[in-house]
Amino acid sequence: MQAVQQDEDDTRYSLARVMLCVLFIVIISEYIGESKLQIGATSISFLPMLYAVIIGVLMTPNILGKWIKPLGKFIGKKEIKITGNVVMISLLPLGVKYGTLVGPNIKEVINAGPALILQELGNLASVFIAIPIAVMLGMKREAIGACSSISREPSLGVIGEKYGIDSPEGTGVLGTYLIGSTIGTIYFGVISPLGLHLGLHPLSLAVACGLGSGSMMAAASASLAAAVPEMSQQILAFAATSNMLAAFTGMYALIFIALPLSNFIYRILPHKK
Repeated sequence: MQAVQQDEDDTRYSLARVMLCVLFIVIISEYIGESKLQIGATSISFLPMLYAVIIGVLMTPNILGKWIKPLGKFIGKKEIKITGNVVMISLLPLGVKYGTLVGPNIKEVINAGPALILQELGNLASVFIAIPIAVMLGMKREAIGACSSISREPSLGVIGEKYGIDSPEGTGVLGTYLIGSTIGTIYFGVISPLGLHLGLHPLSLAVACGLGSGSMMAAASASLAAAVPEMSQQILAFAATSNMLAAFTGMYALIFIALPLSNFIYRILPHKK
């Protein structure tokens, strides 16, 4: 009985340490704020979320914790172990928020037309292209989580609920999420105006900016609006609507189409021993 009580107390202390670190990261990230890098007509936005991810990774026991002993004791392996559950809990309010977007905006969704509603089917390309490449490179079940979608917040919630965030699938989706947060925001900020040189209409590119990720949408649409200032308001409106649709339609596309299809493709592909 005493051992159980001691374990519960240790878990509470570990959770309190994690929360203190989260508070520290949030304060530092918000203090830095949003910054922009101007490259010609392209503006690349660096949002606080980017700094939060980088600081969080650096504070782990395997990086700064190795060299800064007090930090390694404060955030150790036990604290890292419970962070998966903390991520799942923190995603619950976000899931509720996405749910509340549906009702008030249902008329806007209907009026948006098939182009916006069916855009989520484009995410299935990641299943057909990325999973075979991931398996060829030697990934196992991690490929299911990493390649079933663009692995943003709705995907974290779905994969974490279905498989567990500590599962191989959870590891895959978290890995892609972190890479997307650090590299994806910069990538979309650069690539969205390049579509103009291919003859694509600014509004079609604005729709493509809506990925179900607030940070990626903001970076992509801001760069595109800077390149076509006379249509900036329309671009931002189309991007926001597209992002709203992608946020909740993407979750259902992942549950009913992408995940079953990913598992089927994973089973029929040859695997490295």
